[in-house]
Amino acid sequence: GFLSSGTPGVGKTTLGKELASRAGMTYVNVGDMAKEGELYEGFDEEYDCPILDEDRVIDELEDKMSEGGVIVDYHGCDFFPERWFHIVFVLRTENSFLYDRLESRGYKGKKLQDNIQCEIFQTLYEEAVLSYREEIVHQLPSNTPEDLERNLDQITQWIEQWMKDNN
Repeated sequence: GFLSSGTPGVGKTTLGKELASRAGMTYVNVGDMAKEGELYEGFDEEYDCPILDEDRVIDELEDKMSEGGVIVDYHGCDFFPERWFHIVFVLRTENSFLYDRLESRGYKGKKLQDNIQCEIFQTLYEEAVLSYREEIVHQLPSNTPEDLERNLDQITQWIEQWMKDNN
């Protein structure tokens, strides 16, 4: 499996869906999956959002992941089993782009500021490097449509190479 990670608004979903259709893989958006299955354990008043039940998410995904060929999209990554992922890519977006994208999603106040901070401090990249072998973690710029195309080409090459090496 492959993990697409990064701060909300960096383009994980756009990339993940397109990649899955190009590579003939299964795309899983953990946020959507949690919503559909109500995989929550409470509500975060400060951020005005439900709290993910990580154990239930893992139980829900386990069978799919063991079949292989899955692209998982989520901003966090430290709770997924390490064995699930062969490549982890963390998308990075410049603040001005990210600010506009989050604002257009209705983010404001603390939620908006904290997500921008998260990107400035490379929080999710560091989480990925601490959670997985460093050589499988890749940062990719995600500011423009050209970046998206380049990233799709790059990741498709990685996937093809991985499949050659492991089959």
